[in-house]
Amino acid sequence: IDGVRLTKTQRKLYEHCDMGSLEEQLKLIDSEDPKGEKRILLITDGVFSMDGDMAPLDEIEKLGSEYGAMIYVDDAHGDGVLGRDKKGKGIVDHFGLQGKVQVEMNTYSKAMGVVGGTITGSRDLVNFLRNTGRSYLLSGSPPPAIAGGAIGALEVLDPKSQYFEPVVEKLLGNCSYFKSKIVDIGFGHEITAASAKCPTAIVPIICGENDVAKNLSDRLMEEGIFALPIVFPMVPRGTARIRVMMNAGLSKDDLDFALMKFEDLGRELKIF
Repeated sequence: IDGVRLTKTQRKLYEHCDMGSLEEQLKLIDSEDPKGEKRILLITDGVFSMDGDMAPLDEIEKLGSEYGAMIYVDDAHGDGVLGRDKKGKGIVDHFGLQGKVQVEMNTYSKAMGVVGGTITGSRDLVNFLRNTGRSYLLSGSPPPAIAGGAIGALEVLDPKSQYFEPVVEKLLGNCSYFKSKIVDIGFGHEITAASAKCPTAIVPIICGENDVAKNLSDRLMEEGIFALPIVFPMVPRGTARIRVMMNAGLSKDDLDFALMKFEDLGRELKIF
């Protein structure tokens, strides 16, 4: 987002996950550039970090192809979670769009549990970024322990590796169980309910006002549950929340304990 804000090139915004709005902007660009001289880059998150919803990447790619636009997807929250056959290859694999997305950005700071990241694309794109990307050129290399941690995380996801573990399957099972139960116990806001239908690891538990979310987070911490609040201005007023980030290492007993505390404190703080 900051990169888009700082760019000196022309930029246009479309409504969240609204393909009609996106096509309107693409048509406007066409009308302003009848010779087709401008290069268009469609930028989207794969999974949106606050609500845990997914971009309709298949529809975005279709419009991009129709209007001659390149696709850039930031898959920070999809990598290691989404993908066909529960392999965690991310949203591009989830929609079967390999070779049709020109730029894919991944991070090692979410599902992988370390830091750093990658940009994947054509060889020409990678060489261009290596030679012109200032944040790459003017940064130090990751320490060996960090690089080793990233490699190790990838090996755990690789079915051909001796270190492979079915962590994605466990993670998705935990997500499905916790999301359905959190709605059942009373956290029924439409954003929370919508997240229960989405196979991502982000669970937005809407509390309403900032102080309520902060109080719930503090009380959960006292019970040994680490769940941070997200408040205005990071999210719109009235939608302050606890953002639960699901973990494959949690047992059903862990989840049931957390759900019990969420229910008790939700009633005590009059969230429902």
